[in-house]
Amino acid sequence: MNDSVKLLKSLTDIDGIAGHEMSVKALMHDYLTPVSDEIIEDNLGGIFGKKSATNGNKTLMVAGHLDEVGFIVTKIDNDGFLRFTPIGGWWNQVMLSQKVTITTDEGKKIRGIIGSKPPHVLSPEERKKTIDMKEMFIDIGVKSKKEAEQFGIEMGNMVTPYSEFETLANQKYLTAKAFDNRYGCALAVDVLQRLKNESIDINLVAGANVQEEVGLRGAKVAANKIKPDLAIAVDVAIAYDTPGMSGQVSDTAIGNGPVVIIMDASNIGHVGFTKHIKDIAKKHNITIQLDTTAGGGTDAGSIHVANEGTPTVSIGVALRYMHSNVSVLHTDDYQNSVALVTEIVKSLNNEVVDQIIW
Repeated sequence: MNDSVKLLKSLTDIDGIAGHEMSVKALMHDYLTPVSDEIIEDNLGGIFGKKSATNGNKTLMVAGHLDEVGFIVTKIDNDGFLRFTPIGGWWNQVMLSQKVTITTDEGKKIRGIIGSKPPHVLSPEERKKTIDMKEMFIDIGVKSKKEAEQFGIEMGNMVTPYSEFETLANQKYLTAKAFDNRYGCALAVDVLQRLKNESIDINLVAGANVQEEVGLRGAKVAANKIKPDLAIAVDVAIAYDTPGMSGQVSDTAIGNGPVVIIMDASNIGHVGFTKHIKDIAKKHNITIQLDTTAGGGTDAGSIHVANEGTPTVSIGVALRYMHSNVSVLHTDDYQNSVALVTEIVKSLNNEVVDQIIW
């Protein structure tokens, strides 16, 4: 297992939904400190490493996000079953019979299962319907509310998907629960690592925001603190290369290179910066994919309207089965996205930034 895969494994294994990113932040602090000149933190929990420019005074912000999708406990019924509400977007049909992890206030990890009815008892009408999330429950293996509380379960506990990090048949295909968006966290670390012993002509501030999955909240705070001249929101993109999706909206596929988002529901990628990124990719023979995502957004949506406006583009990798217990990422895409962002950083200086913004 190479260093980047180990980095992705450690970051996806850890649990942290929006508002509960503390453990992820602590791990990022450990990774960022050796490769940064300075650590920058905001009051909501965002954390970034800074590499200072040898020449120049402009700043590039490269931002992933710490949080993953999950749930919080909203009720314990008399029989010890847990009711919950989603933190981030979920499709009900991917949830039943999936394992989850409940984290108590003391940090204890308790396994649970989102229960489902066996097919033997379903009527023909029920078989055709999806189950409303309000009807779902988590079974932690107790008989009563009192017993659940004895294990430390209470309202507000974090619930995260449970899934082991694994390689698939082709070992370049990785599966894990939280590539959205620990991928962006890992990229920030790897880019700083690649540039550690190099001189650059722009201040690089790379790391991750909090609370992206509930409205791009932490990005607004971090951008106001960092005050970048340019920004790249690093997040995952939708893969359209599986049965039922191929060719419907996009041809974006895993293994075909980093994805540059031209437009999504939260941001129109800055035209000048997008052109520069395409030029850099061509110059360094890095194959990229272009896509639009009308039904979603990234932290670019908050960053580009921060301060007096920040030219921002979202770059990511195609991901299969996003917002579920399992997602699939291709290691070539990861490595090429790290290479692309690294070359973008190396290409920037005061004059180039001014030309991009004009």
